[in-house]
Amino acid sequence: MPERPTLLVHGIWDEGACFASMRAGLERAGLGPVEALDLSPNDGSARIERLAEQVDEAASALLARAAAPRLDVVGFSMGALVSRYWLQRLGGKQRARRFVSIAGPHAGTATAWALPKDGVRQMRPGSSLLRELAADEDPWGEVEVHCVFTPFDLMIVPSSSCRLPGCASEHRLLVPLHRFMITAPEAIATVASILASDAPPRSTGE
Repeated sequence: MPERPTLLVHGIWDEGACFASMRAGLERAGLGPVEALDLSPNDGSARIERLAEQVDEAASALLARAAAPRLDVVGFSMGALVSRYWLQRLGGKQRARRFVSIAGPHAGTATAWALPKDGVRQMRPGSSLLRELAADEDPWGEVEVHCVFTPFDLMIVPSSSCRLPGCASEHRLLVPLHRFMITAPEAIATVASILASDAPPRSTGE
């Protein structure tokens, strides 16, 4: 298998270390190099645009180290929205091969009404940022997009907000909690299968 550099982008209140199990699973599947960045600040106070700039820097550095033309991006929760912004607004779709969104609040989440912080406000349903991204006529370019979510998510409400238009495949997992979406064996296996596969995508959603 050729080198497939993969960048992991965490969610609110997390650090790159939260992907330890996911990273190990991807590396066992022969993927890599696999790296996870630390978004700062990680508490929802920074706007999504600012965090996406950090993804841009990390992606450029990883591509340079791997001497690869494209990389795969896996974003979890808020990190999925940050990664989406990078793809759509910072030229990421010219440098990414696949984008795996895990439990991302792409249509907003009702839980974002609980905090007044700038980045959290942008994750509220109907926010100007979400409307702008949804209006993009060519959001992905040649990037293959996959959505992984659970109907039991209590952080992304409703869980249907995790879906994306133009998604190549949806993977609906019966994982009991939002947090477990990056540690549950079935979630790790799903992401590894998506990134390792050379076959056309097949939807497993409902």
